[in-house]
Amino acid sequence: MRKKVACLHAHHSNIEYSEKAFQLYDVDTLHFVDPGLLICVTQAASFGHSDAQRKAAEQIAWIEKCGADAILITCTNYIALLEEANLNCSIPILKIDEPYFEALCRQPWPPTMLFTNPATVKGTVKRFTDYAKAKGSEMQPDVRVLEGVFPLIMQGKKEEYLHEICAFLHNLVKEDPEQIVSVAQLSMVEAAQQFERQTSIPIIHPLGTLQAYIADEWKLNRF
Repeated sequence: MRKKVACLHAHHSNIEYSEKAFQLYDVDTLHFVDPGLLICVTQAASFGHSDAQRKAAEQIAWIEKCGADAILITCTNYIALLEEANLNCSIPILKIDEPYFEALCRQPWPPTMLFTNPATVKGTVKRFTDYAKAKGSEMQPDVRVLEGVFPLIMQGKKEEYLHEICAFLHNLVKEDPEQIVSVAQLSMVEAAQQFERQTSIPIIHPLGTLQAYIADEWKLNRF
């Protein structure tokens, strides 16, 4: 029997990447996109943190009613809100950053963690350090933010966005060829893959770690 995975996104661009994660498996995907919640959290003074938690919990409850076998959440800020909301969900919830964090924790020394969206840095780094601490590690990533790049993807300028990230990766590796490099956002995955093809240098990214997790833990049937 085919499985159905519901995906909750804060931006429509993440649909493509989550589809790629499941393309080898006998599953149907259902997508829910709501950028408004995070916009309200960051910009609307009248919309408090408790309001955001309640709204996020309502979204999960609605998705749960749509007949999904599991839920994938692709936004770290969403994940943080939902953890604080103390959800009671009857189906498995996969938080896309956890397989990524697990891969980083297995590295022999602290990795470099790249971002383009400054709004996701604080929440992601806190979740990573909390995750690492729960594993008995005090690992602290070397955080780098590509300033001024994220608006390109929001404006639909995908090729320019990917070019900027790929160029930054080339310069970063020249700076220190021995460092372990990762990109923290799904929107950065395609640039990381381009860089890997050009250099054969591996980049840790959420799509690759998600695919590995699916193969190992979810026991889905491959085509």
